[in-house]
Amino acid sequence: MKNLGFIILSLFNSIVLQGQNSGLITTESAKIYYETFGEGDPLVIINGGPGMNSKGFRGIAALLSKNHKTIIYDQRGTGNSVVESINSKTITMDHMVNDLEKLRVHLRYDHWNVMGHSFGGMLASYYTAKHPDKVKSLILSASGGLDLELLSYVGQNISKRLSEDETKRLQEWTQKINQGDTTYHARLERGKALAPAYLVDKTHVPVIAERLTQGNQAINALVFQDLQKIKYNCTETLASFKNPVLIIQGKLDIIDEKTAQKTHQVFPNSRLVLLDQCSHYGWLDKKVEYVSEVFTFLDKL
Repeated sequence: MKNLGFIILSLFNSIVLQGQNSGLITTESAKIYYETFGEGDPLVIINGGPGMNSKGFRGIAALLSKNHKTIIYDQRGTGNSVVESINSKTITMDHMVNDLEKLRVHLRYDHWNVMGHSFGGMLASYYTAKHPDKVKSLILSASGGLDLELLSYVGQNISKRLSEDETKRLQEWTQKINQGDTTYHARLERGKALAPAYLVDKTHVPVIAERLTQGNQAINALVFQDLQKIKYNCTETLASFKNPVLIIQGKLDIIDEKTAQKTHQVFPNSRLVLLDQCSHYGWLDKKVEYVSEVFTFLDKL
């Protein structure tokens, strides 16, 4: 494991975090920006949010491109992807699935491996339910699950993982933003207060705090509104998905272990990995273990 850890860390530190290729595709009411890294069997990585861009996933995409062509993209209305108008008609799960499918067709893949993190795991699951024949394998990383059960507990879990001081600062900066302070400084200070909820290793707080400044709250609200409108639940459909599935998350994640266990029970060909001393970002809290599990899964395909 020590040798493997050295190799992984060396790879991570030596990779130039520049997309090998990038482009824009036109989909219904939107233009979607994407980047690719490496060569080989395709692996599309769907970032979390909703309402955040893919910039924070460039590092893990570059690392996993050792034996695969990895693809990241900005979901509609985020980053370099644009949408005609941000409203309940343009920001829906079905549109987001169609964006993914148009990207696959544009890149000329008959099928691909799909990896989703956090909300990205929910979108990956929904995409797989709609296009099971296009998914060679599925990786669910700290995924929100196959239904909306997380809405009943995730807010409480976030609150429990914050100290009294962090909670106070979060409330103060959230109030300032709600009162009209939309400066980067305000968003960053709010991010610094909230980021510890997502990590065990607090040295990574600046990374997550920066990522939290990118959130588009309007898109976030519209996506969750749509999830409830469509009564998001992929359980029945995905029970017949027989391709390999990796479910991986930390034991101290804001996503309950019961959600991962429920997902594991649905997929007939799934492996569940729960990482010790790890929260929502496995490649930050437990980089060596997380990446080695993903590599092992992909290498067996």
